[in-house]
Amino acid sequence: MEQHVKERIRKQYGNLTASQKIISKIAIEKPGLLAIHTAKKIAELTNTSEATVIRFCYALGYSGYTELQDEIKKSLVIGEQKKGPFQKYRDSEDALSRDNFAHQVIETDIAYLQQSLQQIDYRLLQQAIDHIIRANRIVVVGFRWCHIPAKWLFSSLNAIKGNTHLYIGAVDNADYFLTERDQEWLVIAISFPRHPSETVALVHSAKELGAKILAITEGELSPISQAADLLLKITTPQPVATSGMPTLFSILNVLIKGVMVHDSENVQKRLQHYDEISSKLYSFVGDEEDDYSIF
Repeated sequence: MEQHVKERIRKQYGNLTASQKIISKIAIEKPGLLAIHTAKKIAELTNTSEATVIRFCYALGYSGYTELQDEIKKSLVIGEQKKGPFQKYRDSEDALSRDNFAHQVIETDIAYLQQSLQQIDYRLLQQAIDHIIRANRIVVVGFRWCHIPAKWLFSSLNAIKGNTHLYIGAVDNADYFLTERDQEWLVIAISFPRHPSETVALVHSAKELGAKILAITEGELSPISQAADLLLKITTPQPVATSGMPTLFSILNVLIKGVMVHDSENVQKRLQHYDEISSKLYSFVGDEEDDYSIF
């Protein structure tokens, strides 16, 4: 499967040579070229050598170019059969106009959400949820416009689980939670182009100190994906800051609801305690009680 090829590239990317990284970019962004061309032609297109292309295949664990090519061909056939609603919508998309912009914006959001639904890897999603449930300490990081979804995720995780910290940069005390780590701590990093260097630095530092890394980003070549134990790849309209939030928040909401479903007993206890504390600290308008039931 193409996804398997991409996952191999993500895991081995840091070990690839500069020339092999050029080939990996073609394999991810334009896999059709590898499906129809020989290794010699790929070498010409990437200004490398045929030997480099073959060594690239070896570096990913394939027996040679033929095995890599066969896997990509199969994935492209499956991908065409499962052509998603987003692609169908994009094929006929018109420029936004004053008369129909609301309709088009919402249709675009729906198309991307449907595409995300089709692309969900439930095995990977379950692993991410399990990591969150098992973690004794969670650090969420996201800068620039990614700070908004990061803060929402931090607040939601603190409500249903607790022991979650939002890293806010230089004014924060990174030394504290880096030194207070334990064997079950998790860093959830949200980053999309352009990637802030501070997010990348924190991810790599935490990885070196033994943290599990859950990366929520645009793809396998993202600067935070190589250090990730788990990668949740999100395809959004561009620019992400102004157009991609509905898709991103939907995936984050899936994570939260997944924790609530798979750790329901502890979550209910946590939410009841959370509500009791809130009632003592804050005053609310109205007599209605919040219903935290997830069923």
